[in-house]
Amino acid sequence: MSKTMPFEQPVIKLREKIDELKLFANDAEVDMSGEIEKLEVRLEQLEQSIYSNMEPWDRVQVARHPERPTTLEYIASIFDDFIELHGDRTYGDDEAIVGGIASFNGQPITVIGHQRGKTTKENIRRNFGMPHPEGYRKALRLMKQAEKFARPVICFIDTKGAYPGKAAEERGQSEAIARNLVEMAGLKVPVISIVIGEGGSGGALALGVANKILMLENSTYSVISPEGAASILWKDASLAKQAAEAMKITAPDLKSMGVIDEIISEIAGGAHKNMEKQAVIMKECITNTLALLNAMSADELVLDRYEKFKAIGQFVEPEL
Repeated sequence: MSKTMPFEQPVIKLREKIDELKLFANDAEVDMSGEIEKLEVRLEQLEQSIYSNMEPWDRVQVARHPERPTTLEYIASIFDDFIELHGDRTYGDDEAIVGGIASFNGQPITVIGHQRGKTTKENIRRNFGMPHPEGYRKALRLMKQAEKFARPVICFIDTKGAYPGKAAEERGQSEAIARNLVEMAGLKVPVISIVIGEGGSGGALALGVANKILMLENSTYSVISPEGAASILWKDASLAKQAAEAMKITAPDLKSMGVIDEIISEIAGGAHKNMEKQAVIMKECITNTLALLNAMSADELVLDRYEKFKAIGQFVEPEL
C-alpha cells in the first residue's frame, strides 16, 4: 500500500468510511447506493480541495515520497530502445547518474538523469541519488557525444544535491559541476531538463542548463533543502516548514519568477499514484517542447539558452 502523507489523512478516513459502508451493505443486503454516492461525491470534492491547495511543505513531502517514480522508470515508459552507457573514461561509473541513447517518437535522443533507489539496498548502491564527480563527467561525455551526432539532450533532475564527501571533493566535485555548467551552456543541440522530484543545489543545476526547464507540479528546485536553510537562518532545522514557504521552491513559485518554463501537471496526490498515466502526460509535454526546439538552428539554441539564464533574477524597481 502506498505511503500516505499527513495532509492526506481526511481523504484516507473518508475513503475508509466509504469502503466500510459498501462492505456493510453487501453483508446486510441493504441498498445504500444513495448514501455511498453522496459520500463519493464528497470524497471527490475533498480531494480536489486538498490536492489543488497544497502548501509548499506538502509538496516537499510528495517530492520525497519513497515511491515517487525515478528516472529509469520514466525512461522505460516514455522512450524506446534505451541503451544505457557507463563510465566517465577517467575514474569509473557512478550509478547515481544514468544515461544513454534512446528513441523518442522515432527521433534519436540522449537521455540523462539522477537515479535514486527505492529500497535501502538500492539507495546504498546509488548513493541515495547524490552523484560523485565521475557521475557528472559521465553526463558531460554523453552530452558531447549527443552534440557530435546532433541528438537532442533530455535530462531528468532528481537529487538532494551532489555528494559532499571527502572522496568526491578530492576527485574534483566542484570542478566537475562547473565544467557541466559551462559546456551545457554552449551545446549546439536542443536541451530539455525536467525536475521530477527534488532538485537540490549545484548537484541539480549540473543537469539544468537547458533551453527549456520543465517541472512536475509537486517537485522542488532550490539552492538548499528547507532543513538546511532553517538551520542556517534560525539555527533550528525543525522550522523547515516555514523555510519551505519563504524559499519559493515549488513549481508555481518558480514559474511565476521565470526560473522554469512550464509546469507539468501531476496525478491528484502525486505522480506515484499512477506512474503510467503520469508518463503519458510527460511525453506529451516533451513532444511539444522538442518540436519547438527542433525548429531552431544551432546558433539560435545557444543564444536562446544564454538569454534565458541572463534574464533570471532580474527585477524592476518601482517608480517613486
